[in-house]
Amino acid sequence: MAAAAAGLLSSRARAALLPTPPQTEGPFYPPKLPLDSDNDLVQVKGEPHAALGTVTHVVGRLLDLNGHPVTGARIEIWQCDANGRYLHPRDSSGRPRDEGFQGYGQTLTADDGAYRFRTIKPVPYPGRTPHIHFAISGRGFDKLVTQMYVAGDPRNATDMIYTAIDAAARDRVTVPLIAAPEIEANALKGTFDIVLAAAV
Repeated sequence: MAAAAAGLLSSRARAALLPTPPQTEGPFYPPKLPLDSDNDLVQVKGEPHAALGTVTHVVGRLLDLNGHPVTGARIEIWQCDANGRYLHPRDSSGRPRDEGFQGYGQTLTADDGAYRFRTIKPVPYPGRTPHIHFAISGRGFDKLVTQMYVAGDPRNATDMIYTAIDAAARDRVTVPLIAAPEIEANALKGTFDIVLAAAV
């Protein structure tokens, strides 16, 4: 009886999954990927200093609409550094670039759909609230490009890209960042589960 109830609960939970809303890729996806493009953006190979900013571990799972894990998918992230500058030649803001920040990273999802990045807490720059860009690609589904936002940041309310999302869908791209001393001293952690718009 307990097993049947658990199975029913699992089915109901899966049925409640809603897709992660797509977002613009923006102009700053790197035209040339850095030589170091792993899932640790805080330490660049060959650079003596780690990235400026607050170390933040972004973790989650990639799921389909039925709640099944999507394995072997490629997840890419890119974001500006602690000075608000992207790893892109068209970023002509004049802000100094933090050479210790990778700016871009990628990884593959595990058998349970899990992924992990070590990066920095996203920061604002003129016209945008703090965010991290995501691109998800793989066999059997259309590429998804979206953005992750920081829960509680007051600039979310005036960001035109964030507020363009349907109000009911904003929670699906808005992530609390909490202290995570169990992972790393003085680090934060955010859990961003991504749901594709179809079964895979």
